[in-house]
Amino acid sequence: MVKQAGVAAWLIGIAAVIAITTWSGLDAVGHAVASVGWGILFVVVVRGVTVAVAGAGWWLIFPPKTRPQLRTCVLLRFIREASNVLLPVAQIGGDVIGAGLLRLYGVAGALAAASVIVDVLLQAATQFAFAIVGLLVLIALGADSTLAWVAAIGLGLAGLLLAAFYLAQRRGGQRILHSIIARLTGDRQWRVLGTIDAVYQNLATIYAARSDLIASTVVHMAGWIIGVAEVLIVFAFMGNPISIAEALVIESLLHAIRGAAFAIPGALGAQEGGLVLLCSAFGIPPEQAIALSLVKRAADLVLGVPGLLGWQMLEWGRLMPNYLMGARRPRESINPRSQAPEP
Repeated sequence: MVKQAGVAAWLIGIAAVIAITTWSGLDAVGHAVASVGWGILFVVVVRGVTVAVAGAGWWLIFPPKTRPQLRTCVLLRFIREASNVLLPVAQIGGDVIGAGLLRLYGVAGALAAASVIVDVLLQAATQFAFAIVGLLVLIALGADSTLAWVAAIGLGLAGLLLAAFYLAQRRGGQRILHSIIARLTGDRQWRVLGTIDAVYQNLATIYAARSDLIASTVVHMAGWIIGVAEVLIVFAFMGNPISIAEALVIESLLHAIRGAAFAIPGALGAQEGGLVLLCSAFGIPPEQAIALSLVKRAADLVLGVPGLLGWQMLEWGRLMPNYLMGARRPRESINPRSQAPEP
């Protein structure tokens, strides 16, 4: 049922993208995208840097004694990103996949789950701070006050959800989960509760290392700031350069919109509509706003397809040994002497 809902939301999002693009004028949007030209390659490079930086931020939160290799976290971060933006699942589906893949590298399941939970929280928290900076810059630029008020209300609600997500990771959240599980599970209750306890124990360990959390927060924030270059590059190549302040507002509040639309696969439609609204505050025509969105989605594809292929290769590498062992077992179990009749 959940999968069907994800596919339905994915299809509706695609239809919304087509509708907004058509409304903006297919020829005008096509001309704007074409004008970016080789700039798309620079956007892909910037995107690759931001995803790698996010992987480094994830790596930093692991306890030093159980910390996987940096390249492992960077690789899996690309897979997480690819799954979140390209698959018909909510934008947290890739994070679940990333936690599962960490186990292939010897990371305990409870630690893998806890690391992803904390990483998602830090990304959301730094994204929230980044959006607040964007809102303050928007106000300083004297843009549309209505847009500023809408953004402020949205960020206020996001702040409440962020606080709830953090509190759910503390002991109060653990007690609530215990109460829910106790009512929903039967004989396997002890096993489920044991897993939950292990995850919360790892959460406590991660949160106790404050210096690592601060370092991860700084790295994640740097990643959001680097992403502003995508907006600057696209409009510069389109022949309509904008200021760093305007680019910061567009990029930061766009991510806030994507975060609010986390249940929609790839934020399809929400990203396009949000960019049209944000760009209009600076006199940027809709076709150029849609072109910016399409270039960003092109970067999603260029980096996402290899990420999905990498995921399948890892899964194949995990399944093949089990398959081969299963294929050998019947042959090895056949012993001609054991089948001979006893004298």
